[in-house]
Amino acid sequence: MKTLRRLIYGEVLVAVGFVTLGFLGLFFFFDFVDELQGVGKNNGAYQLKHALTYVLLLVPSHLYELLPITVLIGTIFVMARLAQSSEFTILRTSGLGPTLALRNLMGLGLAFVVLTFAVGDYLSPLCDRYGQLLKSRYLGQIKVGNTGAWLRERQGDNSYAVNVATLTPEGNPSGIRIFEFNKDGEWVALIKAREGLLSNNDTWTLLQVERNQLSRASSGESALQRTHNDTQRWPTSITSEMVSVALLKPDRMATVDLFQYIQHLSANGQSTQRFEIEFWKKVFYPLSCLVMVVLALPFAYLHFRSGNIASHVFGGVLAGISFFLLNNVFSYIGNINSWTPWFAAAAPGMLYSLASLAAFGWLVIRQ
Repeated sequence: MKTLRRLIYGEVLVAVGFVTLGFLGLFFFFDFVDELQGVGKNNGAYQLKHALTYVLLLVPSHLYELLPITVLIGTIFVMARLAQSSEFTILRTSGLGPTLALRNLMGLGLAFVVLTFAVGDYLSPLCDRYGQLLKSRYLGQIKVGNTGAWLRERQGDNSYAVNVATLTPEGNPSGIRIFEFNKDGEWVALIKAREGLLSNNDTWTLLQVERNQLSRASSGESALQRTHNDTQRWPTSITSEMVSVALLKPDRMATVDLFQYIQHLSANGQSTQRFEIEFWKKVFYPLSCLVMVVLALPFAYLHFRSGNIASHVFGGVLAGISFFLLNNVFSYIGNINSWTPWFAAAAPGMLYSLASLAAFGWLVIRQ
């Protein structure tokens, strides 16, 4: 069995590695051509080496997105080639039964699951964030939408709405407005700050602060008091990762950061449906590598001597692409119809796994 595993694992790893390098090369070329448009901007500060570095930092994100589909293409190619050359038939007569073949491929699939999780949860968010900060350092500030990023927080009886207009090249919020409301929902104060320095002790250090506070008298009269300070410490549980959610897409965030952001939204009475679906997609996405190897295994039980192997491989690739399309469709449908988040994220994988196992069982019985 060690010899059989070494044969199959070696063939699959080489094929998957070759397909992955091919796709990454294409994405690198397209990204680099697109990034050349920005070379020379900001008075020539953004140079060719910066564009090249930025594109290289995008590679982990593309690797995370491509791994399941390249696992499918590589595994289908190996299984179909083994079937065409009758090598898999020889392996079956040597004792490689259906259950053992499935178990061996699942073991390889688990290795791809771990790799996908590590890239998507650690390497990709780090490189994405560093790449955006690197680009902003030479092209200027990072704009966060047309109206900036909005966050909400409760502190005791009061609630706060925080607006961040831009992010500085160092990743700090800039153009800050903090609206304070009392327990009755009445506006109490507005804090404006040029920039905020984020720390790890639940405190922002605001720079160039202007505070406008409304005082309401029992007689019904109101007075607005305005003060200016060079610095002000503002206690908050809003972290730099929560601010950067406007900079990074939810699927580019680390699972832990996304979970903490969901907890923050939930604690402040905000809708979490979209982010919960993205969280469960982050959990289940690496497992799609297992779905892909299960989808590829039936190709080893087909006869290719009288047929064209390329057409079967192409059909398998289309099936894999349809899985990813269905995965995205289920996310949108689940968000619109308020489905249970874990079900909206896991349903495509479960459907394709059942379909693959059914096709595998039918081919085993038929053969």
